[in-house]
Amino acid sequence: MSQVPALKVTDLRKTIAGKEIIKGLSFELYPGEVFGFLGPNGAGKTTTIRMLVGLIRPSSGSIFISGKNVQTEFTAAMKHLGCIVENPELYPYLTGWENLEHFARMDPSIPRKRLDEVIDLVGLKLRIHDRVGTYSLGMRQRLGIAQALLGNPQLLILDEPTNGLDPAGIREMREFIRFLAEKEGLSVLVSSHLLSEIQLLCDRVAIISKGQIIRIDTVSSLLEEQERVEWKAEPVDVAKQLLAEETDVKLGDNGILITPHVEGKIADWNKKLVDRGVKVKEMKAKLPALEDLFLELTGGEHID
Repeated sequence: MSQVPALKVTDLRKTIAGKEIIKGLSFELYPGEVFGFLGPNGAGKTTTIRMLVGLIRPSSGSIFISGKNVQTEFTAAMKHLGCIVENPELYPYLTGWENLEHFARMDPSIPRKRLDEVIDLVGLKLRIHDRVGTYSLGMRQRLGIAQALLGNPQLLILDEPTNGLDPAGIREMREFIRFLAEKEGLSVLVSSHLLSEIQLLCDRVAIISKGQIIRIDTVSSLLEEQERVEWKAEPVDVAKQLLAEETDVKLGDNGILITPHVEGKIADWNKKLVDRGVKVKEMKAKLPALEDLFLELTGGEHID
């Protein structure tokens, strides 16, 4: 990994009307990494993203984009950033090419050949001279990303990039974002309410609740840590009592008992049940969905 993170956030805070909304967020994002940013409604996710892209100023703390301080080197920092907050702003009566030309004119350092590069990158070559009003939602999202990539940024921030897309469009967008990270070396921060998509898309996730980050880890580590074992055993009340002597146990649907997965202990617990006359009909390890873990970590709060 590069020594200079594409994004470094340190002790970020925001106070609005005397109330601290963001309470000391710190995290880093590295080249070629897709980073998920998750939070329930009112957690401060949108406020944080607005600070990252320079739409509002933090009350304290620091944001560095490719080593440039957003507060003191704003223009230099923004040169390394591409973003879509909510929906891409496009002119429907112009063609895709004319839209890109319009935005490219705002930055004289963007060469004309860069338009061809981003068009090729997002796969719009065949439709770029059609009016944007005729584009599907997925195509408009791709054109918006092309616009965000014009300045050749090192960090791309996407707020709900799959919003409104059908399942095929969601899969296509997921594959495209992975391509940008793996083949182009871009760092991508993605916020989304689709936890199943974040699970498939991201390398790491930060879970934010009530203005604080409560966990940052790889998706695989988060889920493996929460691996459970489901037991089907009779009589279920006796099995529950015996397992409770060894570990935490919950009674799930259809009489299934759920325990943590503790390496090296499952066989011992099974033997104890059998020795005490319990009939163990089935036991299987199971990884929870990210949605289950999210609800546990946030105390049952729902995603935006």
